[in-house]
Amino acid sequence: MRPLPDRAAVETAAARIAGRVRSTPVVALERSAFGLDAAHGLTLKLESLQHAGSFKPRGALNRVLAAGMPPAAGLIAASGGNHGAAVAWVARLLGLPAEIFVPAIASPAKIARLRDFGAMVQVSGADYSEALAACEARRAASGALAVHAYDDPDVVAGAGTLAREFEQQAGALDSVLVAVGGGGLLGGLLAWWGERVRVIAVESAGCPTLHRALIAGHPLDVAVSGLVADSLGARRIGALGWQLVRQYPVTSLLVDDDAIRDAQRALWRDLRVIAEPGGAAALAALLSGAYRPARGERVGVIVCGGNADLATLV
Repeated sequence: MRPLPDRAAVETAAARIAGRVRSTPVVALERSAFGLDAAHGLTLKLESLQHAGSFKPRGALNRVLAAGMPPAAGLIAASGGNHGAAVAWVARLLGLPAEIFVPAIASPAKIARLRDFGAMVQVSGADYSEALAACEARRAASGALAVHAYDDPDVVAGAGTLAREFEQQAGALDSVLVAVGGGGLLGGLLAWWGERVRVIAVESAGCPTLHRALIAGHPLDVAVSGLVADSLGARRIGALGWQLVRQYPVTSLLVDDDAIRDAQRALWRDLRVIAEPGGAAALAALLSGAYRPARGERVGVIVCGGNADLATLV
């Protein structure tokens, strides 16, 4: 069994994917931003500007490059949309075919994005877990290289390069808020920061995989619903993310769909930043008051995806 991703694995991933993924910008906001009176300091990491519109290419590219020569059958993945777009982007970058399985809840905009990158798209199952099962059956028959959305050490280490880059850009942070689905990005942040930064895991009340696991003391399946189901709709927290959560302290918060939609609109209204619901979930915890920083606390917020339906922002 491979060891859990750590700082060394993140450093290796950063070197491996350097020059192929974007260094996305950070924005240090004024005290009055969003009406928060943020005397504590607030810095956004706009990973929504990454290739394919989310943080996902970091992990997908690291996984494929770490695997060596890909098979002729190319790449295969299951996804609610963002990871699939990342895998399709990697496939196009490296001149490989890609087959992506998406559930019926995937948004038409995200399916169109996959096809724009040249991927073959298979709509299969009601949710991510069912799409994943169909993907695994197809991989066994095709011999394609599977790129898991979150439960792979190289995917998690690649996601951790976001934390490394954020730290280089923004300096020391006291806490960072991040949206959680399957736990790949959360695991990557923990692999890099460990106990040096307080990580605030934000989930939709309709997709509370980590929150329920923490209450139960172990991962378990949960029903998935609501605004972020297509991006944060893993039915169960991933094994790697869970192991890293058990190793390092994490604060878990829930926000409702109204708070997420309000955060989406605030990002567009005040900053002209486009965020999908999952990408706005972390900020929703601040704007709704679910997380109240201490005075003087330096807070980072990751806007992790921008594949939004623009009609919902106005």
